[in-house]
Amino acid sequence: MTVRTRFAPSPTGRLHLGNIRAAAFNWLFTRHHDGVFILRIEDTDTARNVEGSEQGILDDMRWLGLDWDEGLDVDGPHGPYRQSGRGDLHDAAVEKLIATGHAYPCFCTEEKRDDEAGGDRVARRYAGTCRRLSAEERASRVASGAEHVIRFAVPDDVDQVEFVDEIFGPISFPTNDIDDFVLRRTDGRVTYNFGVVADDIDMEITHVIRGVGHLSNTPKQVLLFQAFEAATPVFAHLPTVLGSDGRKLSKRAGATPVNELESRGYSPDAVLNYLSLLGWSHPEEKEVLTRAELVAAMSLDRVGKSDTQMDAEKLLWVCQQHLAMESLEDLTDHVGPFIDRDRFAGLDADASSSVDALRTRLLTYGNINEHLGMLFPEDEVAAASIRREVGADAEARAVLTAVRARLEALESWQAETLNDAVRAGGGDAGARGAGLFHPLRLVLIGAEKGPDVGKLLAGVGKTEAFRRIDEALS
Repeated sequence: MTVRTRFAPSPTGRLHLGNIRAAAFNWLFTRHHDGVFILRIEDTDTARNVEGSEQGILDDMRWLGLDWDEGLDVDGPHGPYRQSGRGDLHDAAVEKLIATGHAYPCFCTEEKRDDEAGGDRVARRYAGTCRRLSAEERASRVASGAEHVIRFAVPDDVDQVEFVDEIFGPISFPTNDIDDFVLRRTDGRVTYNFGVVADDIDMEITHVIRGVGHLSNTPKQVLLFQAFEAATPVFAHLPTVLGSDGRKLSKRAGATPVNELESRGYSPDAVLNYLSLLGWSHPEEKEVLTRAELVAAMSLDRVGKSDTQMDAEKLLWVCQQHLAMESLEDLTDHVGPFIDRDRFAGLDADASSSVDALRTRLLTYGNINEHLGMLFPEDEVAAASIRREVGADAEARAVLTAVRARLEALESWQAETLNDAVRAGGGDAGARGAGLFHPLRLVLIGAEKGPDVGKLLAGVGKTEAFRRIDEALS
């Protein structure tokens, strides 16, 4: 069996970490099984759709590297992949249920349905009045143009709806608690529970992986799969993600939009890694995992039942670890678009040496400007004052003079050779340790502690390094 999963967001706004997490789990699980991942847009609730959201969803998915095999913008045999374009399929599916006795037209008004339910607007139970109409009367009223919805006829001969959730185990719901729910509204639009089942059947979905908030919908959907005599997919409901305040993560409760993380310079691999940790654990309890390692290890049996909580500091830490694993070439490429070239005009076009000097300090790609300020201080007056103060000290002056001579003799301005030259200059001046490195760092960056001196020299560049040393010696 080929594993087929789907992510089916509604275009009601940008994706945030809470809802794209389901996409991440679906994608990782599908890639683990060499399956087919589908992106479907559920846009039939037109009142809630937000202009531009659909494109935003595509952008967010692509940034995170969650490519899809079928779906919006990707041809496939089960299109269209925008729910609003699937009306003919939905209508045919509704008619099939009516023909097999699993659905019926309901002509009751909202007020009548409430009255029959005893005025209980919380439960909104439907008493089944139109279910008891004869086939002839239904057909006559439909033919006359009477406004109606289509309802599902919950089976009378089934006491429980039972299914096994891959995370929460065996689950059962009493059918007495399930109303004859609406499948198609008076305006012809299908409801969520019906549309999702009709589409999942047509798209041959084998696994439905989604948030536990959808668990209450599952009994109705199982009944629909059974009514269609279709195979019920494997259900797996992910535990709830809570915000730092302990409330469910949502657009209104502090959920960070994915595009905001992108604009702040988070690594998409790190974000995917962090999302996987929200409810799942690696067999070896590893927390920093590459995309390939996540795909290789992902399984539903390691997803927990307990709620999980967002931790912004942990996300930053994971991002820092991923940046540390990148090659210097890749890191420089990723950092490049975030560098403020107007602010750091003295930075070489190839910023790799500067990035190398600062890489252990970077939390995100966007973090680069904060640390470039160490190599290229904006307050040049204060920096010059520190240099002159260092140069006024006889021992420090001797160190700077000896190191400068060694640096000037170099043919290659690379961190490794620069370190060797610095140590040789220290030997010439009889200085090592703090006596050697502190004066150099003070002259270069205005602080005694900081990155490796060789990398600092490479980072500021040959011309600027000599300028700063000469300023101290003048």
